[in-house]
Amino acid sequence: MTQLIQTLLNGLLLGGVYALAASGLTLVFGVMNVINVAHGAMLILAAYLTYALWLHTGIDPILSILITTPVMFGFGWILYRVAIRRIAGAPPSMSVLLTFAIALMIEGSVGLVFSGRFKSVTPHYFDTSFKVGPIYVATARLYACATALVVLVALFLVLTRTWLGRAIRASAQNPQVASLVGVDVRAIAAFAFALGVATTGAGGSLISVLYPFLPASHYQWISRLLGVIVLGGMGSLPGAFIGALAIGVGETMTTAYISPSWQTAVPYVVIFVVLLVRPQGILGRRIRQDIVTA
Repeated sequence: MTQLIQTLLNGLLLGGVYALAASGLTLVFGVMNVINVAHGAMLILAAYLTYALWLHTGIDPILSILITTPVMFGFGWILYRVAIRRIAGAPPSMSVLLTFAIALMIEGSVGLVFSGRFKSVTPHYFDTSFKVGPIYVATARLYACATALVVLVALFLVLTRTWLGRAIRASAQNPQVASLVGVDVRAIAAFAFALGVATTGAGGSLISVLYPFLPASHYQWISRLLGVIVLGGMGSLPGAFIGALAIGVGETMTTAYISPSWQTAVPYVVIFVVLLVRPQGILGRRIRQDIVTA
């Protein structure tokens, strides 16, 4: 029983970080109908930025979120203006092709600057833990999950309690009507895309503490995050949170009770099963009903 509780706790802590990493991906799809395959590469780019900051200045990787998040926001804004807006209204397959090309360019650029070797960020609490009864809680995972939850709450408040958030949701539900009431749909789309990319700044900083990474790691991350949002429901932030917790627990359970080598297969199995059983995901249907009745 102790091992089961330990495994579940580790999975939930990882799931909180996965939820933050997936939030921008599902946000961009919900607002723009764009599947940003480069999202994983952007996470790795942010992880390398965190590594450089930690290596040269000693700044804590969690505090570096205050730097990497606005940097990635600016990167997302420029990327939208240069490339993404040109496929506005195109089928989602076009966004897959374009963002995959962007992912390859990011991978190549990061490889040229940092080489293709594994990197990791190891602050003083990296390999420490504390005991709660018979359960050990990894300090790095706890800090990362707590920070991810704070950022997710801030994102949720922006989307639900601010004018920008209302404009984003209006543009996602009915861009024509949003335009009629004075919303600049193109500017809101640029902001939403940049906001989605900004989450990779925070997510990448946290991931850099939990996992070693190299430029090609983005393939593993985009498969994991696609599994999260497909399970939760494409375009649903609450669904992404639920899906992330499920994927996190699934990975730790697989590692503990089957084999660590099968951990990376969990997102692919989830995608396969969900597409067969419930293609809209856990909350996908409810989100669409809310849009229709709004």
